[in-house]
Amino acid sequence: MLQHKLAGVGVALITPFTAQGRVDYEALARMVDYVIDGGVDYIVALGTTAETPTLYNSERAVIAMFIANHIAGRVPLVIGCGGNSTSEVLDQLREFDLRGADAILSVTPYYNKPSQEGLYQHFRTVAAHSPLPVILYNIPGRSGVNMTAETTLRCARDFDNVIGIKEASGNIDQIQQILDNRPEGFLVLSGDDGMVLPVMQRGGDGVISVAANAFPERFMQCVNHAKAGDFAQAEAEFAALDDAVKALFAEGNPTGVKCALAVMGKIGPAMRLPLVEGSETLRERFRKLIAEYDLR
Repeated sequence: MLQHKLAGVGVALITPFTAQGRVDYEALARMVDYVIDGGVDYIVALGTTAETPTLYNSERAVIAMFIANHIAGRVPLVIGCGGNSTSEVLDQLREFDLRGADAILSVTPYYNKPSQEGLYQHFRTVAAHSPLPVILYNIPGRSGVNMTAETTLRCARDFDNVIGIKEASGNIDQIQQILDNRPEGFLVLSGDDGMVLPVMQRGGDGVISVAANAFPERFMQCVNHAKAGDFAQAEAEFAALDDAVKALFAEGNPTGVKCALAVMGKIGPAMRLPLVEGSETLRERFRKLIAEYDLR
């Protein structure tokens, strides 16, 4: 069952750039290998952490195909297909080569601030046209609108191919309401690394993670303990990651995780405007944390 494959840790993969601002496919291949070798359960391409809003549609299509080809079936793949225009999302579903993907991740439309009925109708249309199962993505801090638990549950009940949600509202009561009333098999995934254990303690299925880009093996150890029901050990493991996870978001995402990976020598630090590289203060913070907690 696909939902079992997409429980645990999905890594919201970054998009490395060269110093000239082009997509660095050699570094992207290394990142795919690095997170798979680190044990992640699946990869999520073209999400928030991939700087997707700065990518041209043609680049997105090539990146999706490149990642699918490089994964070569080793782990499942979820591809981000979202936007603030429903027709644009349908264009992505038509134009992307989704043959190597297992599901899509579709964010709530941003900037427009649709009503709850507008959100429902948007996802009704996306679900009707998607050739793959759909994971909803609620992130009000970026989109400007919160999809309520009632709307999430309405989508989950009404659309057979809507199989889960990445919940990044930060509202544990809202997440609990979804958990308490979800249809059987509906995935509830934390959209915040720092909330993964509280969500899983309440019955959630895992996380789509930023931190797993930089520290996949250590992050997986933590979540695997939680999956086994050993939350005391999971919390002990997470304690060693807590400062580093907080640092990942100190100057925004993906600024922090790219800064950490550059310090570790995995990628270059380049980003596309309006995002800029992490500060020297942040780089020094990562140098100390990586050394102190042996996070390489």
